[in-house]
Amino acid sequence: MIVVAGESLIDLIYGPKGTGTVLASPGGGPFNAARTIARLGRPTRFLGRLSTDPFGQLLAARLAADKVEMAAPEQLTEPTALAIITVSGTGVPQYWFHLADTATFALDLPTAESAITADTEALHIGSIGLAVEPMATALECLVRNLPPSVLLVLDPNWRARAIPDADAHRSRIRRLLPRTDVLKVSTEDLAFVVPGSDVTEAAEILLGWGARCVLVTDGPDPVRAFTRDLEVSVPVPPVTVVDTVGAGDALGGGFIAWWTEHRLTRDQLADARLLRAGLRAAAEIAVITCGRAGADPPWRHELNAAEWRGGPAVYA
Repeated sequence: MIVVAGESLIDLIYGPKGTGTVLASPGGGPFNAARTIARLGRPTRFLGRLSTDPFGQLLAARLAADKVEMAAPEQLTEPTALAIITVSGTGVPQYWFHLADTATFALDLPTAESAITADTEALHIGSIGLAVEPMATALECLVRNLPPSVLLVLDPNWRARAIPDADAHRSRIRRLLPRTDVLKVSTEDLAFVVPGSDVTEAAEILLGWGARCVLVTDGPDPVRAFTRDLEVSVPVPPVTVVDTVGAGDALGGGFIAWWTEHRLTRDQLADARLLRAGLRAAAEIAVITCGRAGADPPWRHELNAAEWRGGPAVYA
């Protein structure tokens, strides 16, 4: 079982200038990652809270359609959190948020702890859920007591307009790093977490703070992964970009799905061959997502089957 913890919300995607159209699309980094993992055929449990409002019903229906289990199925009367998005001509999104007093972040520690069961292989956390209370504290405490066998993936998914206290958020991320197996970051995330450093310098700092592996995305440029002893790089396949909404979430979710399906452990992140194979599969998943409007990750049958199943041959 893969547990994905954090926010779900509605992306209100504002259409081309002058049209006045708005597309309401289910989103949120952890929500997108959970859907990606489930669509790739891995048992997935979403640890977040939903509203009884129409948007909450839409989010619940989408999770059910993708066969994602809800860790906390009871829906709350508070409204759903909203993200307002405009997309540039190159497909890059810009965000504004409505988060206060919503059902989305009403997560307590007992509910969080109940989601981690004996069959839990991996936990994915991050994004705005690590910045808004009470969810943020509940997730930090959950990590503190996580069983040693569970792979932990942390995706900060930095959104400046959603995080009122940047220094406090950086401090929380740093406290989580000693237990973090994979820190999945974009170059924009790196500029926030470790200001003033280039990619290699920032990765070295984050590894020094305790992360086992730092996975870095940079738009269409190669995906890079750093550990204490190695660096690997995988090219991103070419694609006609519709938008990049949810692409990073799909890449992170895809990596977890591939890694756990091949029964790989935390310690094997130090194997360059395995890391490269996992990144290749994850990059393909992200590219397919970029070719679609909104956060719409691929299903297992849409992937290059040889690429996905080819992992064991790399290390058999």
